[in-house]
Amino acid sequence: MKFVNFVTAAAFAAFTLPALSQTSTPRIDQRQANQEQRIEQGEKSGALTQREAARLDKGQARVQKMENKALADGKVTAKERARIAKAQDRQSRKIYREKHNQQTAK
Repeated sequence: MKFVNFVTAAAFAAFTLPALSQTSTPRIDQRQANQEQRIEQGEKSGALTQREAARLDKGQARVQKMENKALADGKVTAKERARIAKAQDRQSRKIYREKHNQQTAK
């Protein structure tokens, strides 16, 4: 269990530290942080299994990669923002479904 907490903390830091240096997308960054907290809270409460949390973290990493790619040229266009927002919407729904299904960590 300590290993899972370490992995969660490392993943959270990996997502939030780059977000602090990227000031051009504060709304996207804040939403990423909120979703990471939801995953972490689900893990702590037992609503998420280790496998579910790992899968959700991987999805969050994909969204972060999309943001990083959009920022590569120095500007995030409206189209890129919309695409990232849609991916975040999908991730949010996945987090909700996984937290509210019948599987629990024992």
